[in-house]
Amino acid sequence: MAGESQNWVLMVTAQTPTNIAVIKYWGKRDETLILPVNDSISVTLDPSHLCTTTTVAVSPSFQQDRMWLNGKEIALSGGRFQSCLREIRKRACDVEDKKKGIKITKEDWGKLHLHIASYNNFPTAAGLASSAAGFACFAYALGNLMNVKEDESQLSAIARQGSGSACRSLFGGFVKWIMGKEEDGSDSLAVQLADEKHWDDLVIVIAVVSSRQKETSSTSGMRESVETSLLLHHRAKRILQMEEAIKNRDFASFSRLTCTDSNQFHAVCLDTCPPIFYMNDTSHRIISIIEKWNRSEKSPQVAYTFDAGPNAVLIARNRQTAALLIQRLLYYFPPTSGDLDSYIIGDKSIAKDAGINGIQDVEALAPPPEIKDNIPSQKFKGDVSYFICTRPGRGPVLLSDESQALLNGENGLPK
Repeated sequence: MAGESQNWVLMVTAQTPTNIAVIKYWGKRDETLILPVNDSISVTLDPSHLCTTTTVAVSPSFQQDRMWLNGKEIALSGGRFQSCLREIRKRACDVEDKKKGIKITKEDWGKLHLHIASYNNFPTAAGLASSAAGFACFAYALGNLMNVKEDESQLSAIARQGSGSACRSLFGGFVKWIMGKEEDGSDSLAVQLADEKHWDDLVIVIAVVSSRQKETSSTSGMRESVETSLLLHHRAKRILQMEEAIKNRDFASFSRLTCTDSNQFHAVCLDTCPPIFYMNDTSHRIISIIEKWNRSEKSPQVAYTFDAGPNAVLIARNRQTAALLIQRLLYYFPPTSGDLDSYIIGDKSIAKDAGINGIQDVEALAPPPEIKDNIPSQKFKGDVSYFICTRPGRGPVLLSDESQALLNGENGLPK
Protein backbone atom coordinates (compact mmCIF):
# COMPACT_ATOMS: atom_id res chain seq x y z
CA MET A 1 0.00 0.00 0.00
CA ALA A 2 1.73 3.16 -1.21
CA GLY A 3 1.01 6.64 0.06
CA GLU A 4 2.93 9.68 1.20
CA SER A 5 1.73 9.08 4.77
CA GLN A 6 -0.83 7.06 6.67
CA ASN A 7 -3.16 10.09 6.84
CA TRP A 8 -4.60 10.05 3.34
CA VAL A 9 -8.34 9.62 2.76
CA LEU A 10 -9.76 8.40 -0.55
CA MET A 11 -13.46 9.08 -1.11
CA VAL A 12 -16.28 8.46 -3.60
CA THR A 13 -19.73 10.04 -3.47
CA ALA A 14 -22.72 8.64 -5.36
CA GLN A 15 -26.37 9.49 -5.73
CA THR A 16 -28.97 6.80 -6.34
CA PRO A 17 -32.71 7.09 -7.00
CA THR A 18 -35.52 5.27 -5.28
CA ASN A 19 -38.03 3.18 -7.21
CA ILE A 20 -41.69 2.29 -6.93
CA ALA A 21 -42.84 -1.18 -7.95
CA VAL A 22 -45.81 -1.38 -10.30
CA ILE A 23 -45.67 -5.18 -10.11
CA LYS A 24 -44.78 -5.90 -6.48
CA TYR A 25 -42.18 -8.19 -4.99
CA TRP A 26 -43.63 -9.88 -1.90
CA GLY A 27 -42.18 -13.03 -0.40
CA LYS A 28 -38.76 -14.66 -0.45
CA ARG A 29 -37.71 -18.20 -1.34
CA ASP A 30 -34.38 -17.60 0.41
CA GLU A 31 -34.23 -15.17 3.36
CA THR A 32 -30.44 -14.87 3.53
CA LEU A 33 -29.74 -14.25 -0.16
CA ILE A 34 -33.04 -12.34 -0.57
CA LEU A 35 -34.35 -14.37 -3.49
CA PRO A 36 -37.96 -13.53 -4.38
CA VAL A 37 -40.89 -15.81 -5.16
CA ASN A 38 -41.86 -13.70 -8.20
CA ASP A 39 -40.48 -11.28 -10.81
CA SER A 40 -41.23 -7.59 -10.25
CA ILE A 41 -41.22 -4.37 -12.29
CA SER A 42 -40.64 -0.82 -11.08
CA VAL A 43 -40.35 2.76 -12.26
CA THR A 44 -37.30 4.70 -11.08
CA LEU A 45 -38.14 8.14 -9.68
CA ASP A 46 -36.31 11.35 -10.55
CA PRO A 47 -33.38 11.57 -8.09
CA SER A 48 -33.61 15.36 -7.98
CA HIS A 49 -36.78 14.78 -5.92
CA LEU A 50 -36.17 11.41 -4.18
CA CYS A 51 -32.70 9.97 -3.74
CA THR A 52 -29.99 8.69 -1.43
CA THR A 53 -26.55 10.30 -1.42
CA THR A 54 -23.72 8.16 -0.04
CA THR A 55 -20.05 8.95 0.51
CA VAL A 56 -17.66 6.06 1.12
CA ALA A 57 -14.09 6.68 2.30
CA VAL A 58 -11.06 4.51 2.93
CA SER A 59 -7.94 5.35 4.92
CA PRO A 60 -5.18 3.41 6.72
CA SER A 61 -5.90 5.69 9.71
CA PHE A 62 -9.46 4.31 10.16
CA GLN A 63 -9.63 1.89 13.10
CA GLN A 64 -12.91 0.17 12.17
CA ASP A 65 -15.75 0.23 9.66
CA ARG A 66 -18.25 2.97 10.62
CA MET A 67 -21.50 4.26 9.14
CA TRP A 68 -23.74 7.31 9.60
CA LEU A 69 -27.33 7.47 8.30
CA ASN A 70 -28.95 10.92 8.12
CA GLY A 71 -26.27 12.24 10.50
CA LYS A 72 -26.66 9.53 13.15
CA GLU A 73 -24.11 6.74 13.61
CA ILE A 74 -25.59 3.27 13.14
CA ALA A 75 -24.15 -0.22 13.61
CA LEU A 76 -22.61 -1.82 10.54
CA SER A 77 -22.74 -5.25 12.15
CA GLY A 78 -26.08 -6.18 10.54
CA GLY A 79 -26.01 -9.22 8.27
CA ARG A 80 -27.25 -7.32 5.22
CA PHE A 81 -24.57 -4.62 5.36
CA GLN A 82 -21.95 -7.29 5.95
CA SER A 83 -23.20 -9.35 2.97
CA CYS A 84 -22.84 -6.38 0.60
CA LEU A 85 -19.44 -5.40 2.04
CA ARG A 86 -18.14 -8.96 1.80
CA GLU A 87 -19.30 -9.42 -1.81
CA ILE A 88 -17.81 -6.11 -2.98
CA ARG A 89 -14.52 -6.56 -1.09
CA LYS A 90 -14.26 -9.98 -2.76
CA ARG A 91 -14.40 -8.28 -6.18
CA ALA A 92 -12.17 -5.28 -5.35
CA CYS A 93 -9.35 -4.47 -7.78
CA ASP A 94 -6.21 -2.32 -7.68
CA VAL A 95 -6.84 1.40 -7.25
CA GLU A 96 -4.38 4.21 -7.93
CA ASP A 97 -4.74 7.95 -7.33
CA LYS A 98 -1.56 9.45 -8.84
CA LYS A 99 -2.52 12.97 -7.75
CA LYS A 100 -2.60 11.94 -4.08
CA GLY A 101 0.18 9.38 -4.45
CA ILE A 102 -2.12 6.56 -3.31
CA LYS A 103 -1.94 2.99 -4.54
CA ILE A 104 -4.18 0.26 -3.09
CA THR A 105 -3.68 -3.31 -4.28
CA LYS A 106 -6.43 -5.89 -4.49
CA GLU A 107 -4.99 -7.61 -1.40
CA ASP A 108 -4.95 -4.37 0.64
CA TRP A 109 -8.74 -4.01 0.67
CA GLY A 110 -9.15 -6.84 3.18
CA LYS A 111 -7.01 -4.92 5.72
CA LEU A 112 -8.47 -1.43 5.23
CA HIS A 113 -11.47 0.00 7.08
CA LEU A 114 -14.23 2.14 5.61
CA HIS A 115 -16.28 5.14 6.70
CA ILE A 116 -19.73 5.45 5.08
CA ALA A 117 -22.19 8.33 5.34
CA SER A 118 -25.63 8.17 3.76
CA TYR A 119 -28.44 10.69 3.53
CA ASN A 120 -32.02 10.24 2.26
CA ASN A 121 -33.82 13.38 1.12
CA PHE A 122 -37.14 11.70 2.03
CA PRO A 123 -38.51 9.82 5.11
CA THR A 124 -36.77 6.57 6.05
CA ALA A 125 -38.78 3.34 6.67
CA ALA A 126 -42.14 4.96 5.82
CA GLY A 127 -42.98 2.96 2.70
CA LEU A 128 -41.09 5.16 0.20
CA ALA A 129 -38.40 2.55 -0.60
CA SER A 130 -35.66 4.26 1.40
CA SER A 131 -33.83 0.95 1.94
CA ALA A 132 -33.90 0.30 -1.83
CA ALA A 133 -32.19 3.60 -2.62
CA GLY A 134 -29.90 3.22 0.39
CA PHE A 135 -28.49 -0.23 -0.38
CA ALA A 136 -28.26 0.53 -4.11
CA CYS A 137 -26.19 3.61 -3.31
CA PHE A 138 -24.11 1.64 -0.79
CA ALA A 139 -23.24 -0.99 -3.43
CA TYR A 140 -22.74 1.50 -6.27
CA ALA A 141 -20.46 3.84 -4.27
CA LEU A 142 -18.41 0.97 -2.78
CA GLY A 143 -18.12 -0.67 -6.20
CA ASN A 144 -16.67 2.53 -7.62
CA LEU A 145 -14.33 3.14 -4.68
CA MET A 146 -12.96 -0.43 -4.94
CA ASN A 147 -12.84 -0.38 -8.75
CA VAL A 148 -14.98 -3.51 -9.18
CA LYS A 149 -15.45 -4.55 -12.81
CA GLU A 150 -19.05 -5.79 -12.52
CA ASP A 151 -21.72 -4.05 -14.63
CA GLU A 152 -24.96 -2.61 -13.17
CA SER A 153 -26.86 -5.91 -13.46
CA GLN A 154 -24.12 -7.82 -11.65
CA LEU A 155 -23.88 -5.05 -9.02
CA SER A 156 -27.65 -5.26 -8.61
CA ALA A 157 -27.30 -8.88 -7.47
CA ILE A 158 -25.05 -7.60 -4.64
CA ALA A 159 -27.36 -4.70 -3.72
CA ARG A 160 -30.21 -7.23 -3.62
CA GLN A 161 -28.55 -8.92 -0.64
CA GLY A 162 -29.00 -5.70 1.33
CA SER A 163 -32.58 -4.96 0.31
CA GLY A 164 -34.42 -6.86 -2.40
CA SER A 165 -35.86 -3.79 -4.14
CA ALA A 166 -32.41 -2.14 -4.12
CA CYS A 167 -31.43 -4.13 -7.20
CA ARG A 168 -34.00 -2.16 -9.23
CA SER A 169 -32.46 1.20 -8.23
CA LEU A 170 -29.27 0.43 -10.20
CA PHE A 171 -31.07 1.56 -13.38
CA GLY A 172 -33.21 4.47 -14.50
CA GLY A 173 -36.57 4.28 -16.24
CA PHE A 174 -38.45 0.97 -16.09
CA VAL A 175 -36.70 -1.97 -14.47
CA LYS A 176 -37.42 -5.68 -14.09
CA TRP A 177 -36.05 -7.77 -11.24
CA ILE A 178 -35.76 -11.32 -12.57
CA MET A 179 -36.44 -13.73 -9.71
CA GLY A 180 -33.98 -16.30 -11.07
CA LYS A 181 -33.85 -20.05 -10.53
CA GLU A 182 -30.33 -20.74 -9.28
CA GLU A 183 -29.93 -21.62 -5.61
CA ASP A 184 -26.93 -19.30 -5.21
CA GLY A 185 -28.96 -16.33 -6.55
CA SER A 186 -26.49 -15.62 -9.37
CA ASP A 187 -29.34 -15.15 -11.88
CA SER A 188 -31.57 -13.06 -9.58
CA LEU A 189 -30.77 -9.57 -10.84
CA ALA A 190 -32.18 -6.44 -12.40
CA VAL A 191 -32.36 -5.46 -16.07
CA GLN A 192 -33.56 -2.23 -17.65
CA LEU A 193 -36.71 -2.57 -19.76
CA ALA A 194 -36.69 1.04 -21.01
CA ASP A 195 -34.89 4.22 -20.01
CA GLU A 196 -36.52 7.30 -18.45
CA LYS A 197 -36.95 9.02 -21.84
CA HIS A 198 -39.01 6.14 -23.27
CA TRP A 199 -42.26 7.29 -21.60
CA ASP A 200 -41.54 10.79 -20.37
CA ASP A 201 -45.20 11.91 -20.58
CA LEU A 202 -45.84 10.28 -17.22
CA VAL A 203 -46.04 12.42 -14.09
CA ILE A 204 -45.91 10.90 -10.62
CA VAL A 205 -47.51 12.44 -7.54
CA ILE A 206 -46.84 10.89 -4.14
CA ALA A 207 -49.27 11.66 -1.33
CA VAL A 208 -47.24 11.29 1.87
CA VAL A 209 -49.98 10.20 4.24
CA SER A 210 -47.56 9.28 6.99
CA SER A 211 -43.79 9.60 7.32
CA ARG A 212 -43.81 7.50 10.50
CA GLN A 213 -41.96 4.20 10.59
CA LYS A 214 -44.38 1.38 9.78
CA GLU A 215 -45.53 -1.04 12.48
CA THR A 216 -44.77 -4.19 10.46
CA SER A 217 -41.51 -4.08 8.50
CA SER A 218 -41.51 -5.41 4.95
CA THR A 219 -39.11 -8.18 5.99
CA SER A 220 -41.32 -9.61 8.75
CA GLY A 221 -44.49 -8.94 6.72
CA MET A 222 -43.20 -10.98 3.79
CA ARG A 223 -42.14 -13.83 6.04
CA GLU A 224 -45.58 -13.99 7.65
CA SER A 225 -47.34 -13.82 4.26
CA VAL A 226 -45.25 -16.67 2.84
CA GLU A 227 -46.02 -18.79 5.92
CA THR A 228 -49.75 -18.06 6.29
CA SER A 229 -51.38 -16.46 3.21
CA LEU A 230 -53.17 -18.80 0.82
CA LEU A 231 -53.84 -15.88 -1.53
CA LEU A 232 -50.09 -15.29 -2.02
CA HIS A 233 -49.82 -18.49 -4.04
CA HIS A 234 -52.60 -17.32 -6.39
CA ARG A 235 -51.14 -13.92 -7.29
CA ALA A 236 -51.72 -13.44 -10.99
CA LYS A 237 -48.71 -13.41 -13.29
CA ARG A 238 -48.79 -9.95 -14.90
CA ILE A 239 -45.14 -9.50 -15.82
CA LEU A 240 -45.39 -10.09 -19.58
CA GLN A 241 -48.53 -7.95 -19.89
CA MET A 242 -46.82 -5.12 -17.99
CA GLU A 243 -43.70 -5.38 -20.18
CA GLU A 244 -45.94 -5.03 -23.24
CA ALA A 245 -47.81 -2.07 -21.76
CA ILE A 246 -44.53 -0.26 -21.03
CA LYS A 247 -43.06 -1.08 -24.44
CA ASN A 248 -46.17 0.23 -26.24
CA ARG A 249 -46.77 3.14 -23.81
CA ASP A 250 -50.28 1.71 -23.39
CA PHE A 251 -51.57 3.69 -20.40
CA ALA A 252 -54.95 1.93 -20.16
CA SER A 253 -53.26 -1.47 -19.70
CA PHE A 254 -50.49 -0.02 -17.54
CA SER A 255 -53.03 1.57 -15.20
CA ARG A 256 -55.23 -1.52 -14.95
CA LEU A 257 -52.27 -3.79 -14.19
CA THR A 258 -50.71 -1.37 -11.69
CA CYS A 259 -53.93 -0.82 -9.69
CA THR A 260 -54.88 -4.50 -9.75
CA ASP A 261 -51.45 -5.62 -8.59
CA SER A 262 -51.44 -3.07 -5.74
CA ASN A 263 -54.91 -4.10 -4.59
CA GLN A 264 -54.01 -7.77 -4.74
CA PHE A 265 -50.79 -7.19 -2.80
CA HIS A 266 -52.73 -5.51 0.03
CA ALA A 267 -55.33 -8.32 -0.12
CA VAL A 268 -52.45 -10.76 0.51
CA CYS A 269 -51.40 -8.62 3.50
CA LEU A 270 -54.94 -8.82 4.90
CA ASP A 271 -54.96 -12.56 4.25
CA THR A 272 -51.79 -12.93 6.34
CA CYS A 273 -52.09 -14.19 9.92
CA PRO A 274 -52.11 -11.94 11.85
CA PRO A 275 -53.44 -9.48 9.21
CA ILE A 276 -51.09 -6.68 8.13
CA PHE A 277 -52.62 -3.21 7.65
CA TYR A 278 -50.28 -1.04 5.61
CA MET A 279 -52.96 1.26 4.20
CA ASN A 280 -55.22 3.48 6.31
CA ASP A 281 -58.50 5.38 5.82
CA THR A 282 -56.76 8.15 3.89
CA SER A 283 -55.20 5.59 1.53
CA HIS A 284 -58.68 4.14 0.89
CA ARG A 285 -60.16 7.61 0.26
CA ILE A 286 -57.48 8.33 -2.34
CA ILE A 287 -58.28 5.06 -4.14
CA SER A 288 -61.98 5.98 -4.12
CA ILE A 289 -61.26 9.46 -5.58
CA ILE A 290 -59.12 8.01 -8.39
CA GLU A 291 -61.56 5.18 -9.18
CA LYS A 292 -64.53 7.59 -9.42
CA TRP A 293 -62.59 9.93 -11.69
CA ASN A 294 -61.32 7.12 -13.95
CA ARG A 295 -64.85 5.67 -14.26
CA SER A 296 -66.37 9.06 -15.08
CA GLU A 297 -63.85 9.56 -17.91
CA LYS A 298 -64.52 6.05 -19.30
CA SER A 299 -60.73 5.51 -19.49
CA PRO A 300 -57.95 5.55 -16.91
CA GLN A 301 -56.46 8.97 -16.21
CA VAL A 302 -54.36 8.00 -13.20
CA ALA A 303 -52.93 4.72 -11.85
CA TYR A 304 -52.42 4.21 -8.14
CA THR A 305 -50.10 1.94 -6.25
CA PHE A 306 -49.25 1.52 -2.55
CA ASP A 307 -46.13 -0.19 -1.27
CA ALA A 308 -45.79 -1.42 2.32
CA GLY A 309 -47.16 1.78 3.82
CA PRO A 310 -50.10 4.20 3.54
CA ASN A 311 -48.49 6.60 1.04
CA ALA A 312 -50.18 6.79 -2.36
CA VAL A 313 -48.10 6.78 -5.54
CA LEU A 314 -50.27 8.23 -8.30
CA ILE A 315 -49.13 8.00 -11.92
CA ALA A 316 -50.83 10.44 -14.30
CA ARG A 317 -50.85 9.78 -18.04
CA ASN A 318 -49.47 13.26 -18.89
CA ARG A 319 -48.86 16.76 -17.46
CA GLN A 320 -52.36 17.99 -18.28
CA THR A 321 -53.87 15.08 -16.32
CA ALA A 322 -51.36 15.66 -13.49
CA ALA A 323 -52.60 19.26 -13.17
CA LEU A 324 -56.21 18.00 -12.86
CA LEU A 325 -55.00 15.41 -10.33
CA ILE A 326 -53.34 18.09 -8.16
CA GLN A 327 -56.58 20.13 -8.25
CA ARG A 328 -58.55 17.12 -6.98
CA LEU A 329 -56.02 16.24 -4.30
CA LEU A 330 -55.88 19.81 -2.98
CA TYR A 331 -59.67 20.06 -3.05
CA TYR A 332 -60.08 16.97 -0.85
CA PHE A 333 -56.87 17.33 1.18
CA PRO A 334 -56.16 21.05 1.66
CA PRO A 335 -53.12 22.05 3.75
CA THR A 336 -53.59 22.84 7.43
CA SER A 337 -51.59 26.07 7.06
CA GLY A 338 -51.19 28.60 4.27
CA ASP A 339 -47.69 27.30 3.49
CA LEU A 340 -48.09 25.71 0.04
CA ASP A 341 -44.34 25.78 -0.53
CA SER A 342 -43.71 22.92 1.90
CA TYR A 343 -47.01 21.17 1.07
CA ILE A 344 -46.16 20.57 -2.60
CA ILE A 345 -42.51 19.69 -3.11
CA GLY A 346 -40.47 18.33 -6.00
CA ASP A 347 -41.60 19.64 -9.39
CA LYS A 348 -43.68 22.62 -8.26
CA SER A 349 -44.47 23.60 -11.87
CA ILE A 350 -47.26 20.99 -11.89
CA ALA A 351 -49.17 23.07 -9.31
CA LYS A 352 -48.61 26.19 -11.46
CA ASP A 353 -50.07 24.28 -14.45
CA ALA A 354 -53.09 23.59 -12.23
CA GLY A 355 -53.49 27.33 -11.57
CA ILE A 356 -52.40 26.94 -7.94
CA ASN A 357 -50.15 29.83 -6.92
CA GLY A 358 -51.29 30.35 -3.35
CA ILE A 359 -53.69 29.19 -0.65
CA GLN A 360 -56.44 31.40 -2.08
CA ASP A 361 -56.39 29.27 -5.26
CA VAL A 362 -56.84 26.10 -3.17
CA GLU A 363 -59.79 27.65 -1.32
CA ALA A 364 -61.37 28.64 -4.64
CA LEU A 365 -61.22 25.13 -6.15
CA ALA A 366 -64.60 23.88 -7.39
CA PRO A 367 -65.75 20.32 -6.61
CA PRO A 368 -64.58 17.83 -9.25
CA PRO A 369 -67.26 17.28 -11.94
CA GLU A 370 -67.60 13.57 -11.07
CA ILE A 371 -69.12 14.50 -7.67
CA LYS A 372 -72.89 14.18 -7.79
CA ASP A 373 -74.57 17.57 -7.22
CA ASN A 374 -76.80 16.32 -4.44
CA ILE A 375 -73.97 14.75 -2.40
CA PRO A 376 -71.98 17.24 -0.30
CA SER A 377 -68.27 16.48 -0.55
CA GLN A 378 -66.27 16.14 2.64
CA LYS A 379 -62.77 17.59 2.94
CA PHE A 380 -59.96 15.99 4.91
CA LYS A 381 -57.64 18.77 6.00
CA GLY A 382 -54.53 17.44 7.74
CA ASP A 383 -54.86 13.85 6.49
CA VAL A 384 -51.98 14.26 3.99
CA SER A 385 -48.61 15.53 5.27
CA TYR A 386 -47.41 16.77 1.86
CA PHE A 387 -47.27 15.92 -1.85
CA ILE A 388 -44.17 15.13 -3.94
CA CYS A 389 -44.44 15.80 -7.68
CA THR A 390 -41.90 13.87 -9.72
CA ARG A 391 -41.37 11.83 -12.89
CA PRO A 392 -39.49 8.75 -14.17
CA GLY A 393 -35.77 9.37 -13.64
CA ARG A 394 -32.22 8.24 -14.33
CA GLY A 395 -30.12 5.66 -12.55
CA PRO A 396 -27.15 6.19 -10.18
CA VAL A 397 -24.40 8.75 -10.81
CA LEU A 398 -21.09 9.68 -9.20
CA LEU A 399 -20.83 13.21 -7.78
CA SER A 400 -17.38 14.64 -8.52
CA ASP A 401 -17.92 17.93 -6.68
CA GLU A 402 -16.28 17.45 -3.26
CA SER A 403 -18.66 19.99 -1.69
CA GLN A 404 -21.42 17.36 -2.17
CA ALA A 405 -19.49 14.75 -0.17
CA LEU A 406 -20.96 13.87 3.23
CA LEU A 407 -17.56 13.11 4.78
CA ASN A 408 -14.65 15.44 5.44
CA GLY A 409 -11.79 14.83 3.00
CA GLU A 410 -9.21 15.47 5.72
CA ASN A 411 -10.33 13.00 8.40
CA GLY A 412 -13.14 10.94 6.86
CA LEU A 413 -15.66 12.01 9.52
CA PRO A 414 -19.14 13.49 8.82
CA LYS A 415 -19.13 17.16 7.88
